[in-house]
Amino acid sequence: MNIPQELKYTKDHEWIKIEGDVATVGITDFAQGELGDIVYVEVETVDETLDREEVFGTVEAVKTVSDLFLPLTGEIIEFNETLEDEPELVNSDPYGKGWMVKIKFSEASEVEDLLDAEAYKELVG
Repeated sequence: MNIPQELKYTKDHEWIKIEGDVATVGITDFAQGELGDIVYVEVETVDETLDREEVFGTVEAVKTVSDLFLPLTGEIIEFNETLEDEPELVNSDPYGKGWMVKIKFSEASEVEDLLDAEAYKELVG
């Protein structure tokens, strides 16, 4: 299982890469493995401002649909449109080409509540 050290994580299995006041968000290698083959990613919240832990979209696998929870309060400024045609990138490259959204976050203190790689590793066992 791949858990990059430089990223932050949530208990809902999202990863977060912080660059200034913009965060790139996707689901973890563990999450994509649990879901199985991903067939569809839906995000209809671009240009909306949401609170932390609000649902910003869904990911659909062969056997299930899971909500995606925003890890930080902020505005969703971009959706990875490549996933519309290639949702399987979430399985094959969850930390790279399989990213889902970019958010301009507004509550920097919330970053401190995210898990580091070691804490996430403990969470997933």
